[in-house]
Amino acid sequence: MLNVDLENASAIEIPPLEDFKRWVLAALNAAGVSVDKEISIRVIDADESRSLNHQYRNKDKSTNVLSFPCELPEGVDIPLLGDLAICAEVVIDEAREQDKTVRSHWAHMVVHGTLHLLGYDHIDDAEAEEMETLETQILMAMGHPSPYESQSSSPHH
Repeated sequence: MLNVDLENASAIEIPPLEDFKRWVLAALNAAGVSVDKEISIRVIDADESRSLNHQYRNKDKSTNVLSFPCELPEGVDIPLLGDLAICAEVVIDEAREQDKTVRSHWAHMVVHGTLHLLGYDHIDDAEAEEMETLETQILMAMGHPSPYESQSSSPHH
């Protein structure tokens, strides 16, 4: 059974826990991964996002989503997938800039971050294409538009 631990450390209203669970579940199902997982999602403000992005990625700016996969020692078998830190302000700003609904962009960031926790990446073009195709399929299956349709480039970090 999927367990999503959601903490809102921002001053911004966020979608309900059920939405976050649905978005994580959709990503797990599409990737063919067991849904017997635990994930922690912390919604943060721009200052915390900038601090984390600087500390872990050496980038001195806030970003939409940061993924921290769980790295367990060999032989330890617990269902912890990892942690996501999602910046509410960046999600809302990007949704406006990209002419998307805020809800669809929240869905995209949760799916995107979950796929990162599962090992998907977008460092090279082939990986980016695979990840973006899967994200698009997941989001469209849930009734959201393609996250990359109206953009000339990916919104990735």
